[in-house]
Amino acid sequence: HRAASLGYKVQVYSADNDPRRELEFITQAINHKVDGIILSPTNSSAAVTLLKFARNADIPVMLADIGTDGGEYLSYIASDNFEGAYRLGKVLVHALQSRHWEKGSVGIIAIPQKRANGKARTAGFMKALAEAGIKGGNFRQQVSFSYRETYDFARELIAASPDLRALWLQGSDRYQAALDAIADSGRRGQILLLCFDAEPEFLELIPRGVLIGAGMQQPFAIGEEAVNALHAHFKGEAVSKEKLLP
Repeated sequence: HRAASLGYKVQVYSADNDPRRELEFITQAINHKVDGIILSPTNSSAAVTLLKFARNADIPVMLADIGTDGGEYLSYIASDNFEGAYRLGKVLVHALQSRHWEKGSVGIIAIPQKRANGKARTAGFMKALAEAGIKGGNFRQQVSFSYRETYDFARELIAASPDLRALWLQGSDRYQAALDAIADSGRRGQILLLCFDAEPEFLELIPRGVLIGAGMQQPFAIGEEAVNALHAHFKGEAVSKEKLLP
């Protein structure tokens, strides 16, 4: 929407978390001689190669949400993943303490920790737990982001920790898999679930107590700010290297 209002044409490529497709798509974009690229990479290590290709073609790149381990880029627009996860951790701490469950452990089903935003989410959340003396439990990293993977990870975490009192899903769209795993393990009402990101259903599930809470990013604003920064760059204006959104 923002790009159209400024007179730009936009072409969207979705790699569906496949680094090989991502590499093919950035090559296509370069061959189409685009003026700029907004990149949300599959992970922060893969981003380095993508940025190198764009740099060799002299195409400015905006990084959106998922950062990079290196390379040259115009600016990085992201949610404050550390602060968001820290505040979400505080929500869980309160929920555990109010139930006198603070001696229990917390399991994490994480997005890939090769992503800068994934690392930040984990660090912020663990800080909140550590401040309250609550034990972080086992940890699993998503690969396929499928229902089955999330369900299996949740069952594994529940089986591995008899004292498990909460699961934190670092995404949102597979929340039902985690809820089903809790129920099928016979632990409904005994293990809390909270997510990062959000789904429309959460507006009903959180008030009902099915979910303890969720951290909501602003993807629309991230995209808008990335376009604004590219536009400023094309006009010869200085662009800040990083911008974090609440």
